This record gives sequence, structure tokens and C-alpha cells, in this order.
Amino acid sequence: MKAILDLDRYPIDRLDRNAGRALVDNSRISLEQEGMFTLSGFIRPAARDSILEEVQPVLRRDSFTHSRSHNVYFEDEIPGLAADHPALREGWTTNHTVCGDQIAGSSICRIYEWQPLVEFLTRVMGRKRLYLMDDPMAALNVLEYRSGEPALNWHFDRSEFTTTLLLCAADRGGEFQYRSALRTANDPNFEGVAALLADDDPEIRTLPMTAGTLCIFRGVETAHRVTPVTGTRSRIVAVLSYYERPGVRFSKAERLGFYGRVE
Repeated sequence: MKAILDLDRYPIDRLDRNAGRALVDNSRISLEQEGMFTLSGFIRPAARDSILEEVQPVLRRDSFTHSRSHNVYFEDEIPGLAADHPALREGWTTNHTVCGDQIAGSSICRIYEWQPLVEFLTRVMGRKRLYLMDDPMAALNVLEYRSGEPALNWHFDRSEFTTTLLLCAADRGGEFQYRSALRTANDPNFEGVAALLADDDPEIRTLPMTAGTLCIFRGVETAHRVTPVTGTRSRIVAVLSYYERPGVRFSKAERLGFYGRVE
């Protein structure tokens, strides 16, 4: 794994040593204060290029095009909100998805399954234990955002934390934008969501990221989007799903909606 990940800079395989403990502490502080943290250059450049050589042909040949209009909640209705409330304003998302079962045994799958990475995330997130998702389709997804398409519109994630690895940055556009702490478990902040969707929120931030960056953020309370891509190079990102309980799987309806198939 040392040939794939920069473990000299980020010693996640040595968490009980001083450098490893410092990495966990600094990452945890950033997550608590900013709602996210990033490890730039986490994947070594040569390994990143090899990963792209593995996944790009599958993206071109076998990816599922997921295109839909949705609100930030991915729900048809929200209790307490009128159907015409500005917090339910919809936008378009289009991406091209390859599932983990289509690239089984690849380098990106090895990264996802590597236990030192799971342990690092467990400690940073302050959890007792994290498990790989028990769903060969949903556990690891590689998403491509192509030029001339809507990309990823504003939304909240279902899980508390979201883990991504940027494999390829777009020529232009494809920027990750976010608004931390927009809502909490006790305050849905519908008016704040409406302001965000109207581009009337001064707290929107753009996160500069280079290819090879690991990013972890509080997706359930942080609204985020990817701006449309322009130019010849797509934005390609891997999404890694971990849970606090074992055996998590998507329903057949979720599989069909996200991937166009159930098996």
C-alpha cells in the first residue's frame, strides 16, 4: 500500500506513534471546527494515474448515467414544509457511475478495504468501530462529471460523514462548494436552506482540491454541490461508504434508482 498512498506524509498505518497520533488529532480538530478535513496528495501521482487507467475504460463502457431533478433532501416531501417552499426548490444532477462490483480487485477497491484507513477514519470521527458497507454495488462508487452536463446540485447526504478521493480534477469547473453547519439535528433551518438555494448565503465556500486528495466532511449537515464541468477533462471522484453497524445494504429500489439495476 505504501506504493499507492503517501504514508510517509500521512502515517495512517502507524497511528499509535507520535506522528500518527498528531495526524488524527489535527484531522479531528479540522473536522470539528470546519466540518471537514482534507489530505492533499494522499494518493501518490503514479498510483493515481494507474487507478484512472483501471476505471476510465469502465466509465466509458459500462457506467450508469444517473440524471434527475431533486431538492436538497432527495425527498418528495418534508413534514412541515409546503410543496412550494423555497427550501424545496429543485435542481438537476447528472453523473456517470461505476459500482464497486464492476471494478472488484482494483487499486481503489483495495484502498477502500484497507483496515488501517478504516481505523484512521474511526478515530478521527470518534467512533467505536466502522464497517465496510455490505453491498458490493454501493460500498464504493466512482462518479464522473462530464463537460456540458449539470454536475451535482445542492444536497445533504444521508450519512453523517462522507469520504471521497478525488481521482481527476476537471480542466475548468467541477469545483466542490459547501456550506458547513447549515442545519443540525434539532434545527432544520429551512430559511437558511432557502437562502442558500437563492445564492444568498455569504458562508458558501469553495474547496480547492487537487487530484489524489482524500476529503472527509459532515455531509448530513453540510450542504454541498459540484459546479458544472467545462473543458476536455472530466471530474472523477471515488465515494467510500462506511457505517457504524455491519450488514448495511441498499434496498432494491435504491439500487435501481442509483445504478439502474438491482443485481
